[in-house]
Amino acid sequence: MKKHPVLAIIISAIVYLALYPLGSATGLIHPACYAYVGTLLPLLFAFVYLPAAANRQGFGAAAILNGFTLIIGLIAGEGNLPLIIGMIGLAVLAEIIRAACGYDTLKGVRLSFIPFAFSFYAYSAHWWFDKEGSLAAAVEEMPAGYADKMEPVINNIPVLIIALVLTVPVAILGMRIAEKVLKKQTALLK
Repeated sequence: MKKHPVLAIIISAIVYLALYPLGSATGLIHPACYAYVGTLLPLLFAFVYLPAAANRQGFGAAAILNGFTLIIGLIAGEGNLPLIIGMIGLAVLAEIIRAACGYDTLKGVRLSFIPFAFSFYAYSAHWWFDKEGSLAAAVEEMPAGYADKMEPVINNIPVLIIALVLTVPVAILGMRIAEKVLKKQTALLK
């Protein structure tokens, strides 16, 4: 039985949304895990983005995924200005790249995935844009001493820069792996 493209995109959006709590949960190991997991999540994001883009060969794959996640985040009280600006900005950039390269091309999906891959950093950006508020929330919500472990992570800007730079090759690798595994979706693209 063939899946309808709309159903495939809805499933992609739900799976994509589920990756955010998964990424956030890494913070239970150590604050650095939460801070930098956005560098590794594109390995999973690619398995969501490729089917969404292959089934939505027009405007909307990145916008639907980030838009759905943003709306649910706002409803759940996770919304903040860096998240809103980041999720919208990254989706717009991805959509512009796909439009320029062709919505039905593998090249368009590959290149547009690079900005889209940074989406978890829009979620965690509040650490760097609202350091005091983030530390205060950690004192309230996390085990004792978590904020003390968190502060050096937030202050280590060179590691953040390295993590952001490394997101690009990880995104490229993630998309290449997804293409090999998701051959039916890849075949839908030129």
